[in-house]
Amino acid sequence: MEKKKLVIIGGVAGGASCAARARRMSEQIEIILLDRGPYVSFANCGLPYYVGNVIEQDKVLLVATPELFRDRFHIEVRIENEVLSINPETKTLEIKELASGHIYTQDYDALLLSPGAAPIRPPLPGIELPGIFALRTIPDSRAIKKWIAARNVSEAVVVGGGFIGLEMAENLAGLDIRVTLVEAQAQLLAPFDPEMACYLSSNLKENRVDLYLEESVIGFEQNTDNSLNVCLKNGSKIKTGLVLLGIGVKPESGLAKTAGLELGKRGGIRVNELMQTSDSSIWAVGDVVEVLDYVTGEETLVPLAGPANRQGRIAADIIVQTLSDSQHPSPQRNYRGTQGTSICQAFDLVAACTGINEKTLKHLARTDYEKVYLHPGHHVNYYPGAKPIHLKLLFSVPEGKILGAQAIGEQGIEKRIDTLAMAIQLGGTVFDLEEAELCYAPQFGAAKDPVNLAGMIAANMLRGEAPLGHWEDILTHPEKIILDVRDSIEYTAFHLPNAINIPLHQIRDRMKELPKDKEIWVHCGVGQRSYYAVRTLRQYGYDAKNLSGGLMTFQAVYPCLEKKNKVSSETIN
Repeated sequence: MEKKKLVIIGGVAGGASCAARARRMSEQIEIILLDRGPYVSFANCGLPYYVGNVIEQDKVLLVATPELFRDRFHIEVRIENEVLSINPETKTLEIKELASGHIYTQDYDALLLSPGAAPIRPPLPGIELPGIFALRTIPDSRAIKKWIAARNVSEAVVVGGGFIGLEMAENLAGLDIRVTLVEAQAQLLAPFDPEMACYLSSNLKENRVDLYLEESVIGFEQNTDNSLNVCLKNGSKIKTGLVLLGIGVKPESGLAKTAGLELGKRGGIRVNELMQTSDSSIWAVGDVVEVLDYVTGEETLVPLAGPANRQGRIAADIIVQTLSDSQHPSPQRNYRGTQGTSICQAFDLVAACTGINEKTLKHLARTDYEKVYLHPGHHVNYYPGAKPIHLKLLFSVPEGKILGAQAIGEQGIEKRIDTLAMAIQLGGTVFDLEEAELCYAPQFGAAKDPVNLAGMIAANMLRGEAPLGHWEDILTHPEKIILDVRDSIEYTAFHLPNAINIPLHQIRDRMKELPKDKEIWVHCGVGQRSYYAVRTLRQYGYDAKNLSGGLMTFQAVYPCLEKKNKVSSETIN
């Protein structure tokens, strides 16, 4: 009997994982994997580090070769074979061998689409000039390295402040290239909220990256010495030897659209929880599909390798069950959705996030949420080398369900965001974070881990034990009393205009200086001493709130507010 055929278009994370999983689940189907590029499975997340010589040889980025698929899994891989069209009615593909130009037809019983996403290259004047690159494949990285070496590049412009833009800025700077980064939005890293992204902006400037925020590129020019000009909307030009486009990616859904498959509102292929398209014989995974946001249930695009890999495994299981017509199928697996857990390092700082950000909550007109900021050390302060973690936690009110988290710092970031990502997957609440039992030794954490502390602060707020205020609300509530409970030396060095200073150790003796008929917003450096003060004041009948995150959060929030609202520090109270 002729074997049923599974044909996969595209390798890398989604397609390759589906192929290998399908073979592990069944020896009875024929598996063919087609890829128009020269490599079927490679670690594209490592490409910036190959450009920066952190990874010295590109061969280590090859996850699997056609020979490995053939010998270990009995899977036929055809590289440099481009699929021209899909005919769902006849279940056939029209394919072109790029080396020979030969066009042939391939039939299938099940088809998986994993063509990925393509770098965005907007139709700007001069964008096709030599020296302007995007980074998506191993050949892209080789071309960039070759250009740098041949031209002895000393200056580069990175367009786009997303993950790839920051990673490339760091790696180009590591090659002693002076980097300028241009971002059209008011902040770096769109998945983060502005007051968190501010830490990254400062860090880039400290590492001699010239940063242009809220500035658009309108075109490119070539000079007589073959250098390039990056033309900005403000009329200025940046002369450079290399341009790296990190504007983002778009799903390569053209084949699917031509074949009549249903697309989502963002241009990706629409799939169900089985990764099945509108055609019951065609599945799709990876950067090309629209997924459901795990927190909001909204359709979105999340081009990440981890979700693509899991989608490939789930699709493989469903496809194998479909092709085998088994009378005793294994339990069906559904894709839960994507929560966008991601991480990036730029110079000294690591930034990671999971779940939804506050910008999106506001866009969705959600008001049933709260947030906390905290700045604990990544391990206990008495052990040498403690580094602060800037952490923001978003949660629902009144349930306390965790909605999202963002963290930035030098060390320990991935541990905390991974923990919070798993809590979101399990439908956890801030009350669960309070009780979470996490590893503790002085060099790794604290008895109250930052994750525990975030839960405790949020839980205290929900119980009414320690209500919170937020710095951005001061602008709309200038009548509030601002109480600074830091020591007088700290207050003298820097304080907010009109803030009253009563050091924490004097609060019981001097609280009569405060009015009981007004809200008192209490702050210190990071929020711990002010929490103690709030608990004391409330027990004596004062309407006190803790300004979340203290002055450290203020210093991140306020520059963003100053630019947006055109206010000076004198008007903040």
